[in-house]
Amino acid sequence: NEVIEGLLLTYPNKLQRLAGHDVVLANPIPNHQKVRLLTGGGSGHEPCFGGWVGKGMLTAAVCGGIFASPSVKSILAAIRAITPVSDSNSADDGGCLILVLNYTGDRLNFGMACELANAEGRRCKMVIVSDDCAIGRDGRRHTGARGVAGCVLVLKIAGAAAAAGKSLEQVAEVAKRVTSRIGSLGVALDAVTLPGATKINARLDGGKIEIGLGVHGEAGIRQSTMITATEIAKEMVDTIYDFGYKDHNNDNIIRIQPGQNVAIVVNNLGGASCFELFILARDIIQYMEAKIGCNITRSFVGTYMTSFNMHGASLSIFSPDRGSSPELLNFLDAETDAPAWSKVDVLSSEAFTRPSLIPFPEVAVSELKQSPPEESNLDYVLIPNFCKLASFAINAACQAIIEGESKLTEWDTIVGDGDCGFTMLRGAKEIQKRLEQGSLGVSSPVQLFSDLADAISASMGGTSGILFELILRKMSSSLTNAKKAGGVIYASALSSAFVEGVHAASFYGGATVGCRTMMDALLPAADVAGSLQEMALAAEKGAESTAQMNHALAGRSSYLNEETLMNTPDPGAKAVDLILKAVSEAVGNGLI
Repeated sequence: NEVIEGLLLTYPNKLQRLAGHDVVLANPIPNHQKVRLLTGGGSGHEPCFGGWVGKGMLTAAVCGGIFASPSVKSILAAIRAITPVSDSNSADDGGCLILVLNYTGDRLNFGMACELANAEGRRCKMVIVSDDCAIGRDGRRHTGARGVAGCVLVLKIAGAAAAAGKSLEQVAEVAKRVTSRIGSLGVALDAVTLPGATKINARLDGGKIEIGLGVHGEAGIRQSTMITATEIAKEMVDTIYDFGYKDHNNDNIIRIQPGQNVAIVVNNLGGASCFELFILARDIIQYMEAKIGCNITRSFVGTYMTSFNMHGASLSIFSPDRGSSPELLNFLDAETDAPAWSKVDVLSSEAFTRPSLIPFPEVAVSELKQSPPEESNLDYVLIPNFCKLASFAINAACQAIIEGESKLTEWDTIVGDGDCGFTMLRGAKEIQKRLEQGSLGVSSPVQLFSDLADAISASMGGTSGILFELILRKMSSSLTNAKKAGGVIYASALSSAFVEGVHAASFYGGATVGCRTMMDALLPAADVAGSLQEMALAAEKGAESTAQMNHALAGRSSYLNEETLMNTPDPGAKAVDLILKAVSEAVGNGLI
Protein backbone atom coordinates (compact mmCIF):
# COMPACT_ATOMS: atom_id res chain seq x y z
CA ASN A 1 0.00 0.00 0.00
CA GLU A 2 2.78 2.45 0.90
CA VAL A 3 4.59 1.69 -2.36
CA ILE A 4 1.50 2.52 -4.39
CA GLU A 5 0.96 5.70 -2.40
CA GLY A 6 4.56 6.72 -3.08
CA LEU A 7 4.07 6.11 -6.79
CA LEU A 8 0.87 8.17 -6.84
CA LEU A 9 2.46 11.01 -4.88
CA THR A 10 5.38 11.06 -7.31
CA TYR A 11 3.18 11.11 -10.42
CA PRO A 12 0.14 13.19 -9.39
CA ASN A 13 -1.22 13.71 -12.92
CA LYS A 14 -0.52 10.49 -14.81
CA LEU A 15 -1.78 7.83 -12.41
CA GLN A 16 -4.74 7.05 -10.18
CA ARG A 17 -5.85 4.26 -7.88
CA LEU A 18 -8.88 2.03 -8.15
CA ALA A 19 -10.91 2.54 -4.98
CA GLY A 20 -10.72 -0.40 -2.58
CA HIS A 21 -8.00 -2.24 -4.50
CA ASP A 22 -4.23 -2.23 -5.00
CA VAL A 23 -4.68 -1.33 -8.65
CA VAL A 24 -2.85 1.48 -10.47
CA LEU A 25 -4.80 2.98 -13.38
CA ALA A 26 -3.84 5.36 -16.16
CA ASN A 27 -5.19 8.88 -15.67
CA PRO A 28 -7.27 9.39 -17.67
CA ILE A 29 -8.27 5.94 -18.88
CA PRO A 30 -7.89 6.06 -22.70
CA ASN A 31 -11.56 5.67 -23.70
CA HIS A 32 -10.66 6.54 -27.30
CA GLN A 33 -8.52 3.41 -27.46
CA LYS A 34 -10.28 0.20 -28.48
CA VAL A 35 -7.94 -2.13 -26.60
CA ARG A 36 -6.68 -1.60 -23.05
CA LEU A 37 -3.80 -3.54 -21.51
CA LEU A 38 -3.71 -5.04 -18.03
CA THR A 39 -1.07 -6.98 -16.18
CA GLY A 40 0.14 -7.48 -12.63
CA GLY A 41 1.73 -9.82 -10.17
CA GLY A 42 3.41 -9.90 -6.81
CA SER A 43 5.04 -6.82 -5.34
CA GLY A 44 8.80 -6.65 -4.90
CA HIS A 45 9.60 -6.37 -8.61
CA GLU A 46 9.33 -2.60 -8.89
CA PRO A 47 9.12 -0.74 -11.22
CA CYS A 48 7.01 -3.70 -12.35
CA PHE A 49 4.16 -3.29 -12.70
CA GLY A 50 2.81 0.13 -11.75
CA GLY A 51 5.74 1.89 -13.38
CA TRP A 52 4.57 0.74 -16.81
CA VAL A 53 1.10 2.29 -16.60
CA GLY A 54 0.65 5.16 -19.05
CA LYS A 55 -0.20 6.18 -22.58
CA GLY A 56 1.28 3.69 -25.02
CA MET A 57 1.75 0.96 -22.42
CA LEU A 58 -0.52 -0.40 -19.69
CA THR A 59 -3.96 0.86 -18.79
CA ALA A 60 -3.92 -0.91 -15.42
CA ALA A 61 -1.56 -2.85 -13.15
CA VAL A 62 -2.80 -5.09 -10.35
CA CYS A 63 -0.42 -5.40 -7.40
CA GLY A 64 -0.34 -8.46 -5.19
CA GLY A 65 1.45 -9.00 -1.90
CA ILE A 66 5.17 -9.64 -1.71
CA PHE A 67 5.92 -12.25 -4.39
CA ALA A 68 2.24 -13.24 -4.31
CA SER A 69 -0.36 -13.18 -7.06
CA PRO A 70 -3.10 -10.55 -6.70
CA SER A 71 -6.59 -11.77 -5.87
CA VAL A 72 -9.19 -12.66 -8.47
CA LYS A 73 -11.41 -9.99 -6.92
CA SER A 74 -8.93 -7.18 -7.55
CA ILE A 75 -8.07 -8.40 -11.04
CA LEU A 76 -11.73 -8.54 -12.00
CA ALA A 77 -12.31 -5.07 -10.52
CA ALA A 78 -9.45 -3.73 -12.65
CA ILE A 79 -10.88 -5.34 -15.80
CA ARG A 80 -14.29 -3.82 -15.08
CA ALA A 81 -12.73 -0.39 -14.53
CA ILE A 82 -11.09 -0.29 -17.96
CA THR A 83 -13.30 -2.57 -20.11
CA PRO A 84 -16.89 -1.73 -21.00
CA VAL A 85 -19.47 -4.42 -21.68
CA SER A 86 -19.65 -5.30 -25.36
CA ASP A 87 -23.18 -5.35 -26.78
CA SER A 88 -22.29 -7.11 -30.03
CA ASN A 89 -19.12 -8.99 -29.05
CA SER A 90 -17.64 -7.57 -32.24
CA ALA A 91 -13.94 -6.94 -32.86
CA ASP A 92 -14.87 -3.29 -33.32
CA ASP A 93 -15.81 -3.18 -29.65
CA GLY A 94 -12.20 -3.65 -28.61
CA GLY A 95 -11.62 -5.21 -25.24
CA CYS A 96 -8.92 -5.97 -22.67
CA LEU A 97 -5.67 -7.82 -23.29
CA ILE A 98 -4.33 -9.43 -20.13
CA LEU A 99 -0.59 -10.09 -20.16
CA VAL A 100 0.47 -12.62 -17.51
CA LEU A 101 3.89 -13.88 -16.50
CA ASN A 102 4.18 -17.65 -16.50
CA TYR A 103 3.68 -18.51 -12.82
CA THR A 104 0.94 -20.89 -11.72
CA GLY A 105 -0.72 -18.53 -9.25
CA ASP A 106 -0.81 -15.66 -11.74
CA ARG A 107 -2.10 -17.85 -14.55
CA LEU A 108 -4.93 -19.22 -12.39
CA ASN A 109 -6.01 -15.94 -10.78
CA PHE A 110 -5.79 -13.81 -13.92
CA GLY A 111 -7.36 -16.65 -15.93
CA MET A 112 -10.32 -16.89 -13.56
CA ALA A 113 -10.85 -13.13 -13.68
CA CYS A 114 -10.62 -13.22 -17.48
CA GLU A 115 -13.37 -15.85 -17.70
CA LEU A 116 -15.58 -14.03 -15.20
CA ALA A 117 -15.19 -10.81 -17.18
CA ASN A 118 -16.00 -12.56 -20.45
CA ALA A 119 -19.12 -13.96 -18.81
CA GLU A 120 -20.18 -10.39 -18.05
CA GLY A 121 -19.83 -9.49 -21.72
CA ARG A 122 -16.42 -7.82 -21.40
CA ARG A 123 -14.17 -8.99 -24.22
CA CYS A 124 -10.90 -10.26 -22.74
CA LYS A 125 -7.98 -12.30 -24.00
CA MET A 126 -4.94 -13.51 -22.09
CA VAL A 127 -1.38 -13.95 -23.37
CA ILE A 128 1.26 -15.68 -21.24
CA VAL A 129 4.83 -14.35 -21.24
CA SER A 130 7.52 -17.02 -20.71
CA ASP A 131 11.00 -15.78 -21.62
CA ASP A 132 13.34 -17.42 -19.09
CA CYS A 133 16.02 -19.67 -20.66
CA ALA A 134 17.40 -21.04 -17.37
CA ILE A 135 15.75 -24.45 -17.56
CA GLY A 136 16.01 -26.63 -20.66
CA ARG A 137 12.89 -27.23 -22.74
CA ASP A 138 12.80 -30.93 -21.80
CA GLY A 139 12.94 -30.10 -18.11
CA ARG A 140 9.78 -27.99 -18.05
CA ARG A 141 7.61 -29.68 -20.65
CA HIS A 142 4.38 -28.94 -18.77
CA THR A 143 5.03 -25.69 -16.91
CA GLY A 144 6.99 -23.84 -19.58
CA ALA A 145 9.53 -21.08 -19.03
CA ARG A 146 9.17 -18.55 -16.23
CA GLY A 147 8.20 -15.00 -17.08
CA VAL A 148 11.00 -12.56 -16.24
CA ALA A 149 12.32 -9.15 -17.33
CA GLY A 150 11.70 -9.69 -21.04
CA CYS A 151 8.03 -9.09 -20.26
CA VAL A 152 8.70 -5.34 -20.28
CA LEU A 153 9.31 -5.39 -24.03
CA VAL A 154 6.07 -7.33 -24.53
CA LEU A 155 4.18 -4.71 -22.51
CA LYS A 156 5.77 -1.87 -24.47
CA ILE A 157 5.19 -3.28 -27.94
CA ALA A 158 1.67 -4.53 -27.25
CA GLY A 159 0.82 -1.21 -25.61
CA ALA A 160 1.99 0.70 -28.69
CA ALA A 161 -0.01 -1.64 -30.95
CA ALA A 162 -3.13 -0.93 -28.89
CA ALA A 163 -2.47 2.81 -29.00
CA ALA A 164 -2.16 2.53 -32.79
CA GLY A 165 -5.77 1.34 -32.97
CA LYS A 166 -5.32 -2.38 -33.57
CA SER A 167 -8.08 -4.79 -32.58
CA LEU A 168 -7.97 -7.06 -29.53
CA GLU A 169 -7.13 -10.05 -31.72
CA GLN A 170 -4.38 -8.13 -33.51
CA VAL A 171 -2.81 -6.84 -30.28
CA ALA A 172 -2.89 -10.35 -28.81
CA GLU A 173 -1.16 -11.66 -31.93
CA VAL A 174 1.52 -8.97 -31.63
CA ALA A 175 2.10 -9.93 -27.98
CA LYS A 176 2.44 -13.61 -28.89
CA ARG A 177 4.93 -12.85 -31.67
CA VAL A 178 7.04 -10.75 -29.33
CA THR A 179 7.06 -13.17 -26.40
CA SER A 180 8.04 -16.02 -28.73
CA ARG A 181 11.14 -14.05 -29.80
CA ILE A 182 12.47 -13.03 -26.37
CA GLY A 183 14.95 -15.01 -24.29
CA SER A 184 16.21 -14.01 -20.83
CA LEU A 185 18.71 -15.17 -18.23
CA GLY A 186 19.61 -13.78 -14.82
CA VAL A 187 22.80 -14.06 -12.77
CA ALA A 188 22.89 -13.22 -9.06
CA LEU A 189 25.86 -12.43 -6.84
CA ASP A 190 23.69 -12.32 -3.73
CA ALA A 191 20.28 -13.87 -3.15
CA VAL A 192 17.17 -11.88 -2.27
CA THR A 193 16.24 -11.30 1.37
CA LEU A 194 12.58 -10.42 1.92
CA PRO A 195 11.65 -7.41 4.08
CA GLY A 196 11.01 -8.46 7.65
CA ALA A 197 13.07 -11.63 7.40
CA THR A 198 14.86 -12.48 10.64
CA LYS A 199 17.87 -13.84 8.76
CA ILE A 200 19.73 -12.74 5.67
CA ASN A 201 19.49 -15.21 2.81
CA ALA A 202 23.05 -16.56 2.76
CA ARG A 203 22.72 -19.23 0.08
CA LEU A 204 25.35 -17.45 -2.06
CA ASP A 205 27.88 -16.72 0.68
CA GLY A 206 31.50 -17.58 0.13
CA GLY A 207 32.01 -15.82 -3.20
CA LYS A 208 29.49 -17.95 -5.09
CA ILE A 209 27.15 -16.75 -7.82
CA GLU A 210 24.03 -18.37 -9.25
CA ILE A 211 23.35 -18.55 -12.98
CA GLY A 212 19.69 -18.61 -13.97
CA LEU A 213 18.31 -17.61 -10.57
CA GLY A 214 14.59 -16.72 -10.72
CA VAL A 215 13.14 -13.34 -9.74
CA HIS A 216 11.64 -14.87 -6.58
CA GLY A 217 14.91 -16.53 -5.62
CA GLU A 218 14.09 -19.84 -7.33
CA ALA A 219 17.05 -22.08 -8.11
CA GLY A 220 18.82 -21.53 -11.39
CA ILE A 221 20.96 -23.63 -13.69
CA ARG A 222 23.87 -23.94 -11.30
CA GLN A 223 26.05 -22.16 -8.78
CA SER A 224 29.57 -21.12 -9.61
CA THR A 225 32.58 -19.46 -8.09
CA MET A 226 32.88 -15.75 -8.89
CA ILE A 227 33.71 -15.04 -12.54
CA THR A 228 34.42 -11.84 -14.45
CA ALA A 229 31.82 -9.64 -16.16
CA THR A 230 33.18 -10.81 -19.52
CA GLU A 231 32.60 -14.45 -18.53
CA ILE A 232 29.12 -13.66 -17.19
CA ALA A 233 28.25 -11.92 -20.46
CA LYS A 234 29.42 -14.96 -22.44
CA GLU A 235 27.42 -17.32 -20.21
CA MET A 236 24.26 -15.24 -20.63
CA VAL A 237 24.53 -14.84 -24.40
CA ASP A 238 25.52 -18.45 -25.09
CA THR A 239 22.67 -19.83 -22.94
CA ILE A 240 20.03 -17.66 -24.62
CA TYR A 241 21.46 -18.27 -28.09
CA ASP A 242 21.62 -22.05 -27.64
CA PHE A 243 18.13 -22.13 -26.16
CA GLY A 244 16.80 -20.44 -29.28
CA TYR A 245 13.26 -19.32 -30.04
CA LYS A 246 10.19 -21.39 -30.80
CA ASP A 247 7.82 -19.74 -33.25
CA HIS A 248 4.33 -19.47 -31.71
CA ASN A 249 2.86 -20.91 -34.91
CA ASN A 250 5.00 -24.08 -34.94
CA ASP A 251 7.60 -25.99 -32.96
CA ASN A 252 10.64 -25.05 -35.03
CA ILE A 253 13.64 -23.83 -33.00
CA ILE A 254 15.30 -20.81 -34.58
CA ARG A 255 18.29 -18.72 -33.53
CA ILE A 256 19.56 -15.19 -34.03
CA GLN A 257 21.03 -14.74 -37.48
CA PRO A 258 23.99 -12.62 -38.64
CA GLY A 259 22.87 -9.18 -39.75
CA GLN A 260 19.64 -9.35 -37.76
CA ASN A 261 18.48 -6.27 -35.83
CA VAL A 262 18.33 -7.10 -32.14
CA ALA A 263 17.28 -5.29 -28.95
CA ILE A 264 18.67 -6.16 -25.53
CA VAL A 265 17.66 -5.37 -21.96
CA VAL A 266 20.42 -5.39 -19.33
CA ASN A 267 18.29 -5.31 -16.20
CA ASN A 268 19.19 -4.55 -12.60
CA LEU A 269 17.72 -7.26 -10.38
CA GLY A 270 17.73 -4.87 -7.42
CA GLY A 271 21.18 -4.39 -5.94
CA ALA A 272 23.42 -3.81 -8.96
CA SER A 273 25.02 -0.42 -9.53
CA CYS A 274 25.00 1.52 -12.80
CA PHE A 275 28.76 1.00 -12.79
CA GLU A 276 28.29 -2.78 -12.91
CA LEU A 277 25.42 -2.67 -15.41
CA PHE A 278 27.32 -0.68 -18.01
CA ILE A 279 30.39 -2.90 -17.72
CA LEU A 280 28.15 -5.91 -18.27
CA ALA A 281 26.36 -4.18 -21.17
CA ARG A 282 29.72 -3.44 -22.79
CA ASP A 283 30.79 -7.06 -22.60
CA ILE A 284 27.42 -8.35 -23.84
CA ILE A 285 27.30 -6.05 -26.86
CA GLN A 286 30.90 -6.71 -27.87
CA TYR A 287 30.51 -10.48 -27.50
CA MET A 288 27.18 -10.71 -29.33
CA GLU A 289 28.29 -8.61 -32.28
CA ALA A 290 31.59 -10.48 -32.55
CA LYS A 291 30.19 -14.01 -32.16
CA ILE A 292 26.79 -13.79 -33.85
CA GLY A 293 27.31 -10.83 -36.15
CA CYS A 294 23.90 -9.34 -35.32
CA ASN A 295 23.16 -5.63 -35.08
CA ILE A 296 22.30 -4.54 -31.54
CA THR A 297 20.36 -1.43 -32.46
CA ARG A 298 18.65 -0.89 -29.12
CA SER A 299 20.26 -1.36 -25.71
CA PHE A 300 18.05 -0.85 -22.66
CA VAL A 301 20.25 -0.66 -19.56
CA GLY A 302 18.69 0.05 -16.17
CA THR A 303 16.10 -1.11 -13.67
CA TYR A 304 13.11 -2.81 -15.29
CA MET A 305 12.19 -5.79 -13.12
CA THR A 306 13.75 -6.33 -9.71
CA SER A 307 13.73 -8.85 -6.93
CA PHE A 308 13.98 -6.51 -3.95
CA ASN A 309 17.69 -6.28 -3.02
CA MET A 310 19.00 -9.15 -5.15
CA HIS A 311 22.51 -8.21 -6.27
CA GLY A 312 22.51 -9.30 -9.85
CA ALA A 313 21.46 -8.60 -13.41
CA SER A 314 19.53 -10.24 -16.19
CA LEU A 315 19.85 -10.15 -19.95
CA SER A 316 16.88 -10.25 -22.31
CA ILE A 317 17.42 -10.54 -26.06
CA PHE A 318 14.60 -9.62 -28.44
CA SER A 319 15.15 -10.94 -31.94
CA PRO A 320 12.10 -10.15 -34.11
CA ASP A 321 11.63 -12.22 -37.23
CA ARG A 322 12.66 -10.38 -40.38
CA GLY A 323 9.12 -10.18 -41.75
CA SER A 324 7.63 -8.36 -38.75
CA SER A 325 10.78 -6.64 -37.56
CA PRO A 326 10.03 -3.09 -38.83
CA GLU A 327 6.55 -2.95 -37.33
CA LEU A 328 7.55 -4.44 -33.97
CA LEU A 329 10.62 -2.22 -33.64
CA ASN A 330 8.53 0.83 -34.53
CA PHE A 331 6.14 -0.10 -31.72
CA LEU A 332 9.12 -0.49 -29.41
CA ASP A 333 10.28 3.02 -30.32
CA ALA A 334 6.81 4.60 -30.06
CA GLU A 335 6.19 7.30 -27.47
CA THR A 336 4.88 6.48 -24.01
CA ASP A 337 4.56 8.47 -20.80
CA ALA A 338 4.78 5.42 -18.51
CA PRO A 339 6.81 6.70 -15.52
CA ALA A 340 9.48 3.99 -15.53
CA TRP A 341 10.13 3.93 -19.27
CA SER A 342 13.19 5.66 -20.75
CA LYS A 343 13.51 6.19 -24.48
CA VAL A 344 16.44 4.31 -25.97
CA ASP A 345 19.11 5.69 -28.29
CA VAL A 346 18.52 3.79 -31.55
CA LEU A 347 21.49 2.81 -33.71
CA SER A 348 20.80 2.84 -37.43
CA SER A 349 21.11 -0.66 -38.87
CA GLU A 350 23.01 0.86 -41.80
CA ALA A 351 25.73 2.28 -39.54
CA PHE A 352 29.10 0.54 -39.87
CA THR A 353 30.17 1.80 -36.47
CA ARG A 354 28.61 3.61 -33.54
CA PRO A 355 29.12 7.38 -33.80
CA SER A 356 29.67 7.41 -30.04
CA LEU A 357 32.83 5.32 -30.49
CA ILE A 358 34.45 7.87 -32.81
CA PRO A 359 36.49 10.06 -30.44
CA PHE A 360 36.25 13.80 -30.72
CA PRO A 361 39.81 14.97 -31.46
CA GLU A 362 41.65 16.49 -28.54
CA VAL A 363 42.71 20.08 -28.99
CA ALA A 364 46.46 20.08 -29.64
CA VAL A 365 48.59 21.57 -26.88
CA SER A 366 50.23 23.94 -29.35
CA GLU A 367 46.82 25.54 -29.98
CA LEU A 368 46.47 26.41 -26.31
CA LYS A 369 49.71 28.36 -25.98
CA GLN A 370 49.36 32.08 -25.52
CA SER A 371 51.89 32.75 -28.25
CA PRO A 372 55.06 31.24 -29.72
CA PRO A 373 58.17 31.46 -27.48
CA GLU A 374 59.79 34.13 -29.61
CA GLU A 375 56.68 36.33 -29.34
CA SER A 376 56.43 35.77 -25.57
CA ASN A 377 59.85 37.35 -25.15
CA LEU A 378 58.45 40.53 -26.66
CA ASP A 379 55.99 41.07 -23.80
CA TYR A 380 56.56 44.62 -22.58
CA VAL A 381 57.25 44.07 -18.87
CA LEU A 382 57.76 47.30 -16.94
CA ILE A 383 59.57 45.52 -14.10
CA PRO A 384 63.32 46.15 -14.02
CA ASN A 385 65.48 43.00 -14.26
CA PHE A 386 62.40 40.77 -14.24
CA CYS A 387 64.12 37.83 -15.89
CA LYS A 388 67.02 37.85 -13.43
CA LEU A 389 64.81 38.44 -10.37
CA ALA A 390 62.36 35.72 -11.39
CA SER A 391 65.12 33.13 -11.80
CA PHE A 392 66.69 34.15 -8.51
CA ALA A 393 63.34 34.01 -6.62
CA ILE A 394 62.28 30.68 -8.10
CA ASN A 395 65.54 28.99 -7.23
CA ALA A 396 65.47 30.39 -3.68
CA ALA A 397 61.89 29.19 -3.11
CA CYS A 398 62.75 25.71 -4.38
CA GLN A 399 65.82 25.55 -2.20
CA ALA A 400 63.80 26.59 0.86
CA ILE A 401 61.33 23.74 0.26
CA ILE A 402 64.16 21.23 -0.28
CA GLU A 403 65.83 22.25 2.97
CA GLY A 404 62.51 22.32 4.84
CA GLU A 405 61.22 18.97 3.56
CA SER A 406 62.07 17.01 6.70
CA LYS A 407 60.22 19.43 8.95
CA LEU A 408 57.19 19.53 6.65
CA THR A 409 57.14 15.73 6.66
CA GLU A 410 57.41 15.64 10.46
CA TRP A 411 54.44 18.00 10.86
CA ASP A 412 52.36 16.16 8.28
CA THR A 413 53.06 12.83 9.95
CA ILE A 414 51.32 14.23 13.04
CA VAL A 415 48.39 16.12 11.50
CA GLY A 416 48.07 14.60 8.01
CA ASP A 417 49.07 11.55 6.04
CA GLY A 418 52.81 12.18 6.07
CA ASP A 419 53.34 13.00 2.39
CA CYS A 420 53.30 16.81 2.35
CA GLY A 421 57.09 17.19 2.53
CA PHE A 422 57.73 14.60 -0.20
CA THR A 423 55.08 16.14 -2.43
CA MET A 424 56.54 19.62 -2.06
CA LEU A 425 60.04 18.22 -2.60
CA ARG A 426 59.05 16.64 -5.91
CA GLY A 427 57.61 19.93 -7.13
CA ALA A 428 60.64 21.94 -6.05
CA LYS A 429 63.11 19.60 -7.76
CA GLU A 430 61.07 19.53 -10.98
CA ILE A 431 60.92 23.34 -11.11
CA GLN A 432 64.65 23.62 -10.40
CA LYS A 433 65.39 21.14 -13.17
CA ARG A 434 63.30 23.05 -15.69
CA LEU A 435 64.87 26.33 -14.62
CA GLU A 436 68.36 24.90 -15.22
CA GLN A 437 67.25 23.50 -18.60
CA GLY A 438 65.91 26.90 -19.65
CA SER A 439 62.38 25.58 -20.18
CA LEU A 440 60.73 28.17 -17.91
CA GLY A 441 59.69 31.37 -19.73
CA VAL A 442 61.31 33.72 -17.24
CA SER A 443 61.28 36.66 -19.69
CA SER A 444 57.47 36.75 -19.71
CA PRO A 445 55.28 36.66 -16.56
CA VAL A 446 52.39 35.22 -18.57
CA GLN A 447 54.46 32.31 -19.86
CA LEU A 448 56.40 31.88 -16.62
CA PHE A 449 53.40 31.19 -14.42
CA SER A 450 51.92 28.87 -17.03
CA ASP A 451 55.20 26.94 -17.20
CA LEU A 452 55.42 26.75 -13.39
CA ALA A 453 51.88 25.35 -13.32
CA ASP A 454 52.88 22.72 -15.90
CA ALA A 455 55.87 21.71 -13.77
CA ILE A 456 53.73 21.32 -10.66
CA SER A 457 51.08 19.40 -12.58
CA ALA A 458 53.72 16.96 -13.81
CA SER A 459 55.34 16.37 -10.43
CA MET A 460 53.28 17.07 -7.32
CA GLY A 461 49.75 15.66 -7.33
CA GLY A 462 47.61 15.68 -4.21
CA THR A 463 45.56 18.58 -2.88
CA SER A 464 48.54 20.87 -2.39
CA GLY A 465 49.65 20.26 -5.96
CA ILE A 466 46.30 21.16 -7.51
CA LEU A 467 45.97 24.25 -5.29
CA PHE A 468 49.38 25.61 -6.28
CA GLU A 469 48.64 24.83 -9.93
CA LEU A 470 45.32 26.65 -9.71
CA ILE A 471 46.98 29.74 -8.26
CA LEU A 472 49.66 29.82 -10.96
CA ARG A 473 47.26 29.23 -13.85
CA LYS A 474 44.95 31.96 -12.58
CA MET A 475 47.93 34.29 -12.28
CA SER A 476 48.90 33.56 -15.88
CA SER A 477 45.39 34.22 -17.22
CA SER A 478 45.08 37.36 -15.08
CA LEU A 479 48.32 38.75 -16.51
CA THR A 480 47.17 37.86 -20.02
CA ASN A 481 44.07 39.98 -19.48
CA ALA A 482 46.15 42.82 -17.98
CA LYS A 483 48.45 42.80 -21.01
CA LYS A 484 45.53 42.83 -23.42
CA ALA A 485 43.93 45.73 -21.57
CA GLY A 486 47.00 47.97 -21.25
CA GLY A 487 49.63 46.49 -23.52
CA VAL A 488 52.18 46.34 -20.69
CA ILE A 489 52.60 44.55 -17.35
CA TYR A 490 53.48 46.55 -14.25
CA ALA A 491 54.60 45.24 -10.87
CA SER A 492 51.12 46.02 -9.54
CA ALA A 493 49.69 43.54 -12.08
CA LEU A 494 51.75 40.78 -10.46
CA SER A 495 50.23 41.63 -7.07
CA SER A 496 46.71 41.64 -8.51
CA ALA A 497 47.38 38.34 -10.25
CA PHE A 498 48.54 36.80 -6.97
CA VAL A 499 45.37 37.96 -5.23
CA GLU A 500 43.20 36.52 -8.01
CA GLY A 501 45.11 33.23 -7.90
CA VAL A 502 44.72 32.84 -4.13
CA HIS A 503 41.03 33.70 -4.22
CA ALA A 504 40.50 31.18 -7.04
CA ALA A 505 42.14 28.45 -4.97
CA SER A 506 39.99 29.38 -1.98
CA PHE A 507 36.82 29.30 -4.11
CA TYR A 508 37.51 25.98 -5.83
CA GLY A 509 38.95 24.29 -2.75
CA GLY A 510 36.34 25.70 -0.36
CA ALA A 511 38.81 26.57 2.44
CA THR A 512 39.16 30.02 4.04
CA VAL A 513 41.06 31.52 6.97
CA GLY A 514 40.47 29.42 10.07
CA CYS A 515 40.10 26.10 8.26
CA ARG A 516 43.65 25.06 9.24
CA THR A 517 45.00 24.75 5.69
CA MET A 518 47.50 26.57 3.49
CA MET A 519 44.79 29.22 3.01
CA ASP A 520 45.60 30.44 6.52
CA ALA A 521 48.92 31.64 5.08
CA LEU A 522 47.88 32.50 1.53
CA LEU A 523 44.83 34.67 2.21
CA PRO A 524 46.55 36.96 4.76
CA ALA A 525 49.41 37.36 2.27
CA ALA A 526 46.92 38.26 -0.45
CA ASP A 527 45.37 40.88 1.84
CA VAL A 528 48.68 42.84 1.90
CA ALA A 529 49.81 42.05 -1.65
CA GLY A 530 52.14 44.71 -3.05
CA SER A 531 54.96 44.42 -0.56
CA LEU A 532 56.80 41.10 -0.61
CA GLN A 533 58.14 41.69 2.89
CA GLU A 534 54.65 42.32 4.31
CA MET A 535 53.28 39.33 2.40
CA ALA A 536 55.98 37.08 3.86
CA LEU A 537 55.31 38.33 7.40
CA ALA A 538 51.54 37.86 7.00
CA ALA A 539 52.04 34.33 5.69
CA GLU A 540 54.36 33.48 8.58
CA LYS A 541 51.87 34.80 11.13
CA GLY A 542 49.00 32.94 9.49
CA ALA A 543 50.94 29.69 9.32
CA GLU A 544 51.97 29.91 12.98
CA SER A 545 48.35 30.56 13.98
CA THR A 546 47.37 27.12 12.74
CA ALA A 547 49.35 25.51 15.57
CA GLN A 548 46.82 26.96 18.02
CA MET A 549 43.74 25.82 16.10
CA ASN A 550 42.24 22.88 17.99
CA HIS A 551 40.12 21.73 15.05
CA ALA A 552 40.35 21.67 11.26
CA LEU A 553 37.47 22.42 8.89
CA ALA A 554 39.06 21.02 5.73
CA GLY A 555 41.75 18.58 4.62
CA ARG A 556 42.91 15.38 6.27
CA SER A 557 43.40 17.18 9.60
CA SER A 558 39.61 17.51 9.87
CA TYR A 559 39.51 13.83 10.91
CA LEU A 560 41.81 14.37 13.90
CA ASN A 561 41.05 15.25 17.53
CA GLU A 562 42.06 18.36 19.46
CA GLU A 563 44.95 16.71 21.32
CA THR A 564 46.59 15.61 18.07
CA LEU A 565 46.28 19.00 16.38
CA MET A 566 47.37 21.36 19.16
CA ASN A 567 50.86 22.89 18.90
CA THR A 568 51.56 21.46 15.44
CA PRO A 569 51.20 23.90 12.52
CA ASP A 570 49.57 22.98 9.24
CA PRO A 571 52.39 21.79 6.94
CA GLY A 572 50.78 23.29 3.83
CA ALA A 573 50.60 26.71 5.46
CA LYS A 574 54.23 26.40 6.59
CA ALA A 575 55.26 25.53 3.02
CA VAL A 576 53.65 28.79 1.84
CA ASP A 577 55.49 30.59 4.63
CA LEU A 578 58.84 29.12 3.44
CA ILE A 579 58.16 30.03 -0.20
CA LEU A 580 57.12 33.65 0.35
CA LYS A 581 59.92 34.26 2.83
CA ALA A 582 62.50 32.93 0.35
CA VAL A 583 61.02 34.98 -2.54
CA SER A 584 60.97 38.15 -0.41
CA GLU A 585 64.60 37.74 0.62
CA ALA A 586 65.73 36.76 -2.89
CA VAL A 587 64.10 39.70 -4.61
CA GLY A 588 65.40 42.05 -1.92
CA ASN A 589 68.93 40.76 -2.46
CA GLY A 590 68.50 40.88 -6.20
CA LEU A 591 67.57 44.53 -6.09
CA ILE A 592 70.70 45.57 -4.20
